[in-house]
Amino acid sequence: MDGVTIRHTVEKAREGSYYALPFDVPDGLESLSVACSYPRVAAGKGVSLNIIDLGLEDEQGRFLGWSGSARSEVSVGEFTATPGYLMQPVRPGKWRILVGAYHVQEGGVPVEYGIAFHPKRPRWFFGDFHLHSDASDGQHDIPALAKRAKRMGLDFLSVTNHNNFSENLCLPAVPGLTLIPGVEWTHYKGHMNFFGVPRPFRNSFVANSQEDMLRIVGEAREAGAVISVNHPKCNLCPYLWEDEDCFSMVEIWNGPMRPVNKAGIAWWTHFLDEGRRIAAVGGSDFHRDFRPVRLGHPVTAVYAESPCAGDIIAAAAAGKSYVTCSVSGPRLSLCCAGESFGATIMAPGPHEVAFGAERLPAGAKLRLIGPGGKELAAVKRTGKGEASGRAILEDVGYCYAVASVRLPFLGEWPLAVSNPIYFNEAPAGG
Repeated sequence: MDGVTIRHTVEKAREGSYYALPFDVPDGLESLSVACSYPRVAAGKGVSLNIIDLGLEDEQGRFLGWSGSARSEVSVGEFTATPGYLMQPVRPGKWRILVGAYHVQEGGVPVEYGIAFHPKRPRWFFGDFHLHSDASDGQHDIPALAKRAKRMGLDFLSVTNHNNFSENLCLPAVPGLTLIPGVEWTHYKGHMNFFGVPRPFRNSFVANSQEDMLRIVGEAREAGAVISVNHPKCNLCPYLWEDEDCFSMVEIWNGPMRPVNKAGIAWWTHFLDEGRRIAAVGGSDFHRDFRPVRLGHPVTAVYAESPCAGDIIAAAAAGKSYVTCSVSGPRLSLCCAGESFGATIMAPGPHEVAFGAERLPAGAKLRLIGPGGKELAAVKRTGKGEASGRAILEDVGYCYAVASVRLPFLGEWPLAVSNPIYFNEAPAGG
């Protein structure tokens, strides 16, 4: 059921009063909207106006919002709502439209309410997994960052301040933007993002030994956090801990693409060669304006069940994602036997893999990469900014897609990098 229509006449006798019209809401919705239409000018009365006000209550009779006659359509959901209306889950039951009969013509006003139901559905979400606010060494507070992210068309942010989690305890609800709790655990021997829980460690971040580090990471995991290594090959703060089993994601792309990020991609590929099913993510590491590092450059595209922070993090950890240079950057696809990014194909080979890209700039090509970083196949961009190809693969443990351009003295320069499809073996732990 996509929605219902209620046709109702507001009687003249109700002028100056409020009342409610019930309607049934089914299960499985992410949001709903109510549109109201009626003749504004009274029939035969060119200077007389009809005014019918609009509000909404949920299945338990809780008041959700009132827009008077200022809006002809309102929406409510867990992740977005019309300004002035509460964001909350849409639960099944009998909801009510609040009717305000302000000015009503003689004979009554015919009103049509169009109620649209928007079911939960998996889809792509684009966001930045690594940035900082003024709660550590960033320039802007979270509301300012959220406003900028929405203007850019991002769907989620994780503000990962250095060792501080206070902002996670009171993240604002921003319609249309998911704020994912995060902390960048910052140590002289490497940085890791702890995603998904407001308070990832029990007390202090301080670690003076490998045992301390593993204890802190263990506390974060026990609390439900997903652990990602940040900028592992950075010249200033690379990953130097001996333990390489304590994380489940690698930030392969930090800020502008540069040689240290290419080294990070190679480091991640090394784990894939060892049989690890470890997800790749990217983040801008944005701190301040007027620097080469920009919010949303790169972004991670995540195919998640909903805009819920938990769903986005779970999908990213499962590798259902790719990293691209910006929200307007190349869009990647990778498919085998009806499965895509992060999936494991259990059937024996050979395997036919389809790979594609859209929004490619001039001179770009799309490559299919396998073990050891070997190029398995490549196709060039067409005049429409697209590329697509197919490859028959056998005796490879995985493959992933890379959109790139060739630069003088720098070789292939990544524009987008996908997570792999794996073959023949069930995912290993880690």
